[in-house]
Amino acid sequence: MFGSLKEKLSKTVSKITEKIYSKGKAEKKPDVTKEAPPKEELKSTPVESKTEPYETKQIIKTETESGPGTEPKTEEKKKENKKVGFLDRFKITKTIKKVLGKDVVLTEDDIEEVLDEMELELLEADVAYEVVEKIIESLKEQLVGTKISAKDDPEEITINALKNAIRGILSQKSINIYDIIEEKKKLNEPAVFVFVGINGTGKTTSIAKLAYKLKEKGYSVVLAAGDTFRAGAIEQLEEHGKNVGVKVIKHQKGADSAAVIYDAIQHAKARGINVVLADTAGRQATNINLMDEIRKVVRVTKPDLTIFVGDSLAGNDAITQAEEFNRAVNVDGAILTKVDADAKGGAALSIAYSIGKPVLFMGVGQRYGDLQEFDVDWMINKLFGDDEEVKFSTEREF
Repeated sequence: MFGSLKEKLSKTVSKITEKIYSKGKAEKKPDVTKEAPPKEELKSTPVESKTEPYETKQIIKTETESGPGTEPKTEEKKKENKKVGFLDRFKITKTIKKVLGKDVVLTEDDIEEVLDEMELELLEADVAYEVVEKIIESLKEQLVGTKISAKDDPEEITINALKNAIRGILSQKSINIYDIIEEKKKLNEPAVFVFVGINGTGKTTSIAKLAYKLKEKGYSVVLAAGDTFRAGAIEQLEEHGKNVGVKVIKHQKGADSAAVIYDAIQHAKARGINVVLADTAGRQATNINLMDEIRKVVRVTKPDLTIFVGDSLAGNDAITQAEEFNRAVNVDGAILTKVDADAKGGAALSIAYSIGKPVLFMGVGQRYGDLQEFDVDWMINKLFGDDEEVKFSTEREF
């Protein structure tokens, strides 16, 4: 997951660190606690050596009993091998540690070439151009003019600077959907969440996963089959509803999407249901009629959250789609699907910054339970390898 982006960031850390050492005229010093023994003392003593009479006698005896030229018995071989291993365990090897010879103050010229290379590499990892520029600007602010002394760890300083830059990219104000639900419960009204996006991003499946998650937390949920355009969309949502154990409000194919969602809201109000999750038809921003329809849905239903669902594997296309939907209906947050299969990671890093809205959840597998709340620290740890690798299930539940 995010392997490409992680590799690019790692290269940048290495190159900037080398620049610091080079400018500080790094010296190589052995990092040892005591002097290593002479080379000859580490060699295993030959069998014929007079200093090992016991082993010599044993082997001679073995040859006499088993015949000349034959191998020693297994037990004797073990003793000999154990003796070599015992010596090996006490070998002291020198480890070379690079240290700064003097204090360093980086200039913009020192790291300009490295940052130019990083810009190209991050763009290759599907990081949006404005996000790349923001990261570079943040690195310059943190590193240029900073005094790095001989006691500092240049690699650690560089990593922390990159982490701070990425944290700034993902610093959009978070939204707690459970707080929204609780506030609506106090008013005896359902929380209404409308989902938008293009075809094939996993919108309907994400709705089912969120319904499952909300049910686990004790909330009652109803689904609205607002995608009346795509063939089989209503049946697909009904199948998910049956699997998760929630009711689906539907009209016939081709019906008005806003009317379907409005009826689902009225149903939830009448029965004291906590949450309405509304599906809508996938659409491209270039389809004027369908974009007018989604504007009408938002205008009529007045949802508490309008959530964009994007495919993280789409890279820069997902970022463009998020921007277009945000302009059309002012989305409140995003769900990224297929994050477990995302090798590049650029979309996950860029969408929140591009639309100025937070990522709420990530799809990390094919089971209903594989919807993870987005967390900035989790993302940073993934990119810099501070956490243990998480294994996601490929088992399907639908």
